[in-house]
Amino acid sequence: MKITVIGGGPGGLYFSILTKKAMPHCEINVYERNKPDDSFGFGVVFSDETLGEFLTRDTQSYELIRSKFAYWDDIVVARDGERVSVAGNGFCGCSRKTLLQLLHQRCNEEGVNLHFEANVADSSQFKDSDVIVACDGIGSSVRTIFEEEFETKVELKKNKFVWMGSTKPLDAFTYFFRSTPKGAFVAHTYQYEEGMSTWIFECSPQTWENFGFDTYDEEDTTQKLKEIFKEELDGHGLITNKSQWRQFPHVTNGKWHKDNIVLLGDAKATAHYSIGSGTKLAMECAIALSDAIVANPNNIPVAFDNYEKARRNRVEMIQYAANVSLDWFENMDRHMQHPFYQLSFGCMTRSKKVTFENLNIRDTSYPAKVLKEFNELNAEKENTPAAFTHFKLRDLVLSNRIVMSAMGQYSAENGLVNDWHLMHYGNRAIGGVGLIIAEMTAVSETGRITLGCTGIYNDNQTVAWQKITQFIHTHSNAKIGIQLGHSGRKGATKKPWETEELEDKWDLLSASPIAFNETAPVPKEMTLEDMNTITNQFVQATKNADKAGFDLIELQAHHGFLLASFLSPLTNMRKDEFGGSIENRLKFPMRVFKAMRNVFPKEKPMSVRISATDWAENGISEEDVFVIATAFKEAGADIINVSTGNTVAHQKPQTGRMWQTPFSDAVRNTVHVPTITAGYIQDIDQINTIILNGRADLVALGRPLLLDPNFVRNAQAYEDYRTEDIPKQYRAGTSHLYPLKGSERKMVEGMKRALKPESHKKK
Repeated sequence: MKITVIGGGPGGLYFSILTKKAMPHCEINVYERNKPDDSFGFGVVFSDETLGEFLTRDTQSYELIRSKFAYWDDIVVARDGERVSVAGNGFCGCSRKTLLQLLHQRCNEEGVNLHFEANVADSSQFKDSDVIVACDGIGSSVRTIFEEEFETKVELKKNKFVWMGSTKPLDAFTYFFRSTPKGAFVAHTYQYEEGMSTWIFECSPQTWENFGFDTYDEEDTTQKLKEIFKEELDGHGLITNKSQWRQFPHVTNGKWHKDNIVLLGDAKATAHYSIGSGTKLAMECAIALSDAIVANPNNIPVAFDNYEKARRNRVEMIQYAANVSLDWFENMDRHMQHPFYQLSFGCMTRSKKVTFENLNIRDTSYPAKVLKEFNELNAEKENTPAAFTHFKLRDLVLSNRIVMSAMGQYSAENGLVNDWHLMHYGNRAIGGVGLIIAEMTAVSETGRITLGCTGIYNDNQTVAWQKITQFIHTHSNAKIGIQLGHSGRKGATKKPWETEELEDKWDLLSASPIAFNETAPVPKEMTLEDMNTITNQFVQATKNADKAGFDLIELQAHHGFLLASFLSPLTNMRKDEFGGSIENRLKFPMRVFKAMRNVFPKEKPMSVRISATDWAENGISEEDVFVIATAFKEAGADIINVSTGNTVAHQKPQTGRMWQTPFSDAVRNTVHVPTITAGYIQDIDQINTIILNGRADLVALGRPLLLDPNFVRNAQAYEDYRTEDIPKQYRAGTSHLYPLKGSERKMVEGMKRALKPESHKKK
């Protein structure tokens, strides 16, 4: 077999070593455009997990790398002189130049042919090769020629960064944050060999412009950064090596192979440097590609398919985590305003893979500092878990930060709640939820989504709701709010579990005559008279909600329902004063909210639930969302419940654990208003993490509470948090539940410790 490797980076070299070892009679040629001793960049980073993989694959390479690397166990976060160290993180740094030299040595030992100063612009000269591995970097010439076949996408991220070196010694991977009047910077730094460290400086485009940086002026860049980070550099200089300001290119390919060509390394996929080295990703993929070819030497298409199947999901997961991490740094100005330990905790948990509990297993002293700062700032008892701290909105004090999200039960008759609702909400209140937000409740008969939706537009409905609020207030410390809304163009439909469409549909209203989907009826575009009617209905429903004893009202302005249809440009095509700019699109929802606020008691808070993205092209923008949240805040909204999507049927949401928290983070820390977040939040550890890193003030749970009304009680026992609000009839159960959950926690923590990769630190 003849294999041609285009690009002599670590991924291509490691692939060649492994494949040549397994198939000694295979001819492998590596073509590298640079000289053997050229190297661009400074150090590379590997985790203990990656080093363990290297050990099992090629012991000689592992030992060579291990003989040259700098190892550290700590991550340090520092800001303007304050610093904190987090132990239990196994990483090593190695000079990129040294790594290449070691891999050159191994290639020579195994019989791989290395060709330097060989710039390959076109792979056609290697038609006689059985396999062509294109690993010629981010700007891959081979990939570019066939970018349509590979379905290549390259997206430049917004932050500016520059890669430098220094003689400043470092004993840990360190994030140096620096505040300046012109904007914030961060330096991602680590030592990679004795007396040498990597420094990647990063800032927003606005900060970059404020300082008057020039992309290509290394001298000017060096002098300015030395001055900004003079305390951190401590008299040491900065070293350049083609150190030009860049924007990170996010590279993806819909297909990884074409004919006999296969992509590897940055040519295939990039991962932002904030979660580790692209070199790590390239070398791990090199292992999978080598395995696939060795297993299928006579069927290369199958080998390529197996390679892609083995790695695509993992690569996309890493890229997703990297983009979440990247997003945190792109918006670091939001986080720089936080107290120091909250900033550091946000940095440590930014990709959502690391949580409070993870960190507590690694280094118990660090999370304790984070929690101590949070409890002191919130005047709470020491060691109170974040989820179980109080939260105040106007005169309403919540006993904890866990909210039951508004979830339709579709079990009402003529809008009337019944015993099902009493049991449903009563059980969650007794189960310890701090705040219940009752399901979307219609302000009119035609404002319902289904015939099973609740209403609060007449006296009978108000009295029926009052029975529920009185039970909750009598038998629990929970508070209860109600989400008032109007279905708009999403009304007159069947219940979720019904198979046949509703026969007697009523006329629908919306901002514009746009059906929700192909089967839905076209709604009527609202007139001024319609707006007057709807506003009056919301006002009456607000008065009824107060009479019914609700502690809070949430206005439904999300998920494409009536008020939300005015806010999104995808559903508002009006040409009058209620369409066009975001200020115009806001007019009717703001009119409704202000009218409600005027009749709801001043001591009672109001929330507004909005969709912060439509997950569709040309949908609502981040700037629009900030305008919306600011307007509601100024009109008297006490908290914004940040949701996303469901505006249009053709949406393409990017889901995952805690997937909506970045939107809550953006609203909370830009508009400076409390927020509620939701979205695949499953356990108390995630809730504590979200609150402590400042992404939200309250965390709403939906489906986790459907089959577990005692979620909060189980979480309190898991955290060994003793509470006085357990009904006296149930208190005896704590003698069983707390030891049980304590044992479960010890078992989980033990498993996590056992799964932690073995340290590769030199003894």
